[in-house]
Amino acid sequence: MGVYIVTGGSGGIGGKTVEILKSQGHEVINVDLRNADICADLSSEEGQNSVIEAIHERFPEGIDGLCCNAGVSGTCGNLKLIVRLNYFGAVNLALGLFDLLKKKKGSCVVTSSNTISQGAARPDLVDMLNYSQANKINEQHVLEIVEKLDDKNLSVGNSIYVTTKYALARWVRRVSATWAANGVRINAVAPGNVSTPMTASMGDNAKAALAALPIPINYGTNELMCPEDIANVIVFLASPMAHGVNGNVMFVDGGTDALLNSEKVY
Repeated sequence: MGVYIVTGGSGGIGGKTVEILKSQGHEVINVDLRNADICADLSSEEGQNSVIEAIHERFPEGIDGLCCNAGVSGTCGNLKLIVRLNYFGAVNLALGLFDLLKKKKGSCVVTSSNTISQGAARPDLVDMLNYSQANKINEQHVLEIVEKLDDKNLSVGNSIYVTTKYALARWVRRVSATWAANGVRINAVAPGNVSTPMTASMGDNAKAALAALPIPINYGTNELMCPEDIANVIVFLASPMAHGVNGNVMFVDGGTDALLNSEKVY
């Protein structure tokens, strides 16, 4: 059995991922803000470094999988938090644990979003985020730009959310060949609208926006996707069974993206 690290594993998609991995007999470490095996604020550099250090200390011989799932929605009211947690919380942790994944030829799965294909991302900020690892000044510039935006505007919050998820998916694509050449696969899942504590806490306007996007497999109902629908795919991508899958952004949205973008095949 393997060793798997899951961020945001105290509920929702992450919680189901932890549950499924444990049911398969794996050792699973949940990293979250609270109620976790390792409690840390992954939106801060200090929190990220503390987790990286703790995992290295506990598993010096390597880990089999890393599932970067922690994140907040565009309705959280804190645009800088969206950037720091959704993008840097995933990328910095993955980079910091890459050497442990390499030791066991493990795999990494990050959680993006099916909204990345719907045109709301800001290309300028996506570019700055994707180059921030080589230039910390870009990271600060992004946060300074975001700080000046209206965090009470739902469309602004959604745009920054999509921006972080788009940048995350593009980062996965860009590093996938190099990582695979070093024995580590990396993929992204792009969930649709999922019934989680995050979506349950949204305001009426945000919930109405969710309801406006059809989910073909749930046609005729008002049901969102179930967390286990996404978690099952995360577990598969993180497993040796998905050995041939690398650099993939897998839409797990019940067919929403296929319906909205039926002419796109790549």
